[in-house]
Amino acid sequence: MKKYKFTKEYLGISLILILSGILNFANIGIEGNGNGYYAAGVKSMTLSIKNFFFVSFDPGSFVTIDKPPLGFWIQAIFAKIFGFSGWSILLPQALAGVISVYLIYYLVKRAYGTEAGLISAVCLAITPVFVAASRNNTIDNLLVVTLLFACIMLTFAAEKGRVKYLFMSLILVGIGFNIKMLEAYMIGPAFYITYLLSSTISFKRRIGNLVIGTVILFAVSLSWALIVDLVPSQNRPFIGSSTNNSVLELIIGHNGLERLGLSGKSVRGGFGRDNDGNNRGMDESPQNNDKGMHGVTPTIKNQKNGNMQSPNGTGQSGIQGSFGGQAQAGITRLFSKNSLSDQIVWFLPIALIGFVAGALKEKLRFKLDNKRKISLVLWFIWLAPEFIYFSYTTGLFHPYYLTMMAPPIAALTGIGVVAMWELFKEGKCKSWLLPASLLAEGVTHLAMFSNFEANISGIARNIIIAGLILCFSASGMLIILNIITIISRKKYTDLNSNKNVRIKKIVLGCGILGILTTPFLGASAAITHSVNSTIPCAGLELLSNNKIGGFNAGRNNSSSNSKLINFLINNRVDEKYIIVVASSQSADNIIIQTGEPVMALGGFSGSDNIISLDQFKELVKNDEVRYVLTGGMGRGGSSEIMNWVTKNGTLVPQSQYKDVVQNSESKNSDENKNLIGQNMARFSSNNSEQLYDLKGVADTLK
Repeated sequence: MKKYKFTKEYLGISLILILSGILNFANIGIEGNGNGYYAAGVKSMTLSIKNFFFVSFDPGSFVTIDKPPLGFWIQAIFAKIFGFSGWSILLPQALAGVISVYLIYYLVKRAYGTEAGLISAVCLAITPVFVAASRNNTIDNLLVVTLLFACIMLTFAAEKGRVKYLFMSLILVGIGFNIKMLEAYMIGPAFYITYLLSSTISFKRRIGNLVIGTVILFAVSLSWALIVDLVPSQNRPFIGSSTNNSVLELIIGHNGLERLGLSGKSVRGGFGRDNDGNNRGMDESPQNNDKGMHGVTPTIKNQKNGNMQSPNGTGQSGIQGSFGGQAQAGITRLFSKNSLSDQIVWFLPIALIGFVAGALKEKLRFKLDNKRKISLVLWFIWLAPEFIYFSYTTGLFHPYYLTMMAPPIAALTGIGVVAMWELFKEGKCKSWLLPASLLAEGVTHLAMFSNFEANISGIARNIIIAGLILCFSASGMLIILNIITIISRKKYTDLNSNKNVRIKKIVLGCGILGILTTPFLGASAAITHSVNSTIPCAGLELLSNNKIGGFNAGRNNSSSNSKLINFLINNRVDEKYIIVVASSQSADNIIIQTGEPVMALGGFSGSDNIISLDQFKELVKNDEVRYVLTGGMGRGGSSEIMNWVTKNGTLVPQSQYKDVVQNSESKNSDENKNLIGQNMARFSSNNSEQLYDLKGVADTLK
């Protein structure tokens, strides 16, 4: 029996996993229920098998969540085991984050060694967007961990030529499709190209295996969608965000062409509820400012100028746009001052330079005949298409989608540091890549810091500055050491003695520490600041919000709708739906608190055409609905029904279901200025909602 030894390697990865666990789990209660839209769906899914299978948003199985099932099935299972709570539905994503850190370590280590694996693991663990996604009930990191398992199978297939590993890898990608649909296919080019360039079996066999594997991939990917579409529409909920009540159309439309900017629809944002149950939804459209960037103008009715926005059309810290497609498209998008850059860019320069170093070191050609070449190509081709997409697309995507880039960036960083170190020790022209990469990292970190510097105070600012000093100093020292090596060719051996190598390692270690400092602070900000339930983010943008706990932190107030809920429960007779609302933004908090059926007429955004006015009248006639809350964030899908309700229903006095809002003079603080747009949008939405009673109408229809 092999005796287990706790080596430095095990100690290193153990500490990194503990760090990842702390970043993902510590103080996770401040996130409340996370994204209310998804949380309400999971609550509904725990109430019946039908809701569970179809991923119903509401307990009445009226409309589905606009995503595939697997991620929410996992959350619902955890909620069933541990009881429904914010903690139980966030747990799967937090666990997925920690597991992903170990998997990236394993994948990189088996090709490039322990040091590369450890560096990759720590880089992934502290990437801000990766931590933010791990602390939210968005399902992107469940997809990430699935794809990392698929990468293990793919590397086995490329190295050993065993077709079963290829099929297993594509089955896992198909499973990933049932977590986040087409987002899972972003890894496709990496898998196909890496396998095609492998050399263990003939090219003809590789092509044949890929053809069969592709059939398997599509079969697994579309399995749930085809089953659902074959079920008669009257026996299942409406497919949310689809135009024709079809999962296949949802895949192609809302979760396909819209993400590519090809649907003809404008980018809209801010939907969902924050943890206090207030509407975060608002119609938003790109607007050019004088700097050529795209800002966000939340439209609020009944204002003199027709809208209200935060100063300069920006969000907190002057960062513009909460949607990636709104930022100026181009190669510099991920490095510019917007809501994307400080989420993912921290290790991108060293990863790209590291790929060049790895390619030079391995003398990379089109034939991948060893583990290192296979690993290098896999990670780079995973990264490259995503970098291009997120840099240039004008389609709809959220900043937290960038967590898909975190694994390849982390892997290439670990690989690159090892490759550049080996080239640096050789003392030739390629040795300049290592100090150049540290310099590029320092410049990038300095640029990111300058975007938020005014709002970062005290110890955090000093730590970031110290990290920058370490980074630039290490780069300078390595340049000096390299010059000495080149000049003193005759003493080359002496300069690479154990003592001198140790000095160079210490300098490099200081540089790596400097690189890790700022993203670690940005990631750790998620422990004390809520990552934003609807569009989770971490990084310096979150750190620069000086209000501990964040704007929404720790507030999962059930009191926001308590008076309305008490009114509905006390006046309910035997109606199927406790209330009818325009969209999910008005429904999710009620569902979470009561577990009762709520009809969201227009689905997620209020724009779905789910039932006609005649069908709604039939529901009223059959006493299935009584109370209707008009207003909110609906955008047309339910307008005809809501107009009929306002004309025929009896208006319920607000004092019976809504707390009286007392106006008070707010303080003229920087925080108030930054948040005025959000607050006014929420106030306008809540103030426009009116409750109608259709009991009298039902009697006339009978």
